[in-house]
Amino acid sequence: MSFGRLSGARRAEPMSEINVTPLVDVMLVLLVIFIVAAPLMAGRLALELPRAEGAATGLPAAALRLSIDAVGAVTLDDQPVSDGQLRQRLQDAATARPDTELLLQADTTVPYGRVAALIGTAQAAGLSRIGFVTLPADGAPR
Repeated sequence: MSFGRLSGARRAEPMSEINVTPLVDVMLVLLVIFIVAAPLMAGRLALELPRAEGAATGLPAAALRLSIDAVGAVTLDDQPVSDGQLRQRLQDAATARPDTELLLQADTTVPYGRVAALIGTAQAAGLSRIGFVTLPADGAPR
C-alpha cells in the first residue's frame, strides 16, 4: 500500500496548441461582409449638379470650359462646336498640356447619358481632369 495520490486518477495536461477555428470563423464572416459591402461602396455620381455648397475656386492655369444647354448645343470656351470639332480641340489641348482641366457646365434638363458621353469624349481625347461647375445653393453669384 502506497501513500499519496491515487494511482488511477491522472490530471489533464494544459493544451499547448492554438485553436484557430474561431479565428477562421471570424475571418470568413468579415470576408462575407466585405463582399456584400464592396458594390455599395463603388463610386457614385451625384445627379443634381446645378446647385452645391462650397467655396469659390479660381480657374487652374490651363482650363477649358465645356457647356451644354437645355437644347443640347455644345460650346467650348463660348464657341459652338460640333462633336467632331470638339474631339479634335480636346485632343489638341491634351497634346499641348496634359494637365488641362475641363470644366463641364450642364443644364439641369440635359439627360445624364449626354453628359456621360461628353465625359467619355474628353477622356478619350486624353483629358483626365474634369470638374463640374455648379451654382451656389443660395443662388447668389460668386
